[in-house]
Amino acid sequence: QVQLVESGGGLVQAGDSLTLSCAASATSERTFIHYVMGWFRQAPGKEREFVGVVTWSAGRTYYSDSVKGRFTISRDNAKSTLYLQMNSLNPEDTAIYYCAAVRLINSEIPTRPSRYDYWGQGTQVTVSS
Repeated sequence: QVQLVESGGGLVQAGDSLTLSCAASATSERTFIHYVMGWFRQAPGKEREFVGVVTWSAGRTYYSDSVKGRFTISRDNAKSTLYLQMNSLNPEDTAIYYCAAVRLINSEIPTRPSRYDYWGQGTQVTVSS
């Protein structure tokens, strides 16, 4: 079982930056080397949307077109923490942001929410114009 806890959300103005954190822990895992960690977001009335993903072992990242070049995902192995650095925020980025995890042993880069087994509770990001 994997537990994920997001933090760092808040209210910012358009053009600002914000960094979200996702602290991961597990009762049955000593390392997340076989995990892929993703960030998703969900705005009111919309479906959950893929933001980006990182493979924990190699640090390989992949982003949605809507955030590519503005958002950066990183991870700290020692702290078992995932980060989402968000720059040049605009009102369309307003949403609840979730981190998610799935244990994979192949090279898949999952982008659909249904592929992930573990989810955090989410953190609200609001960008004012």
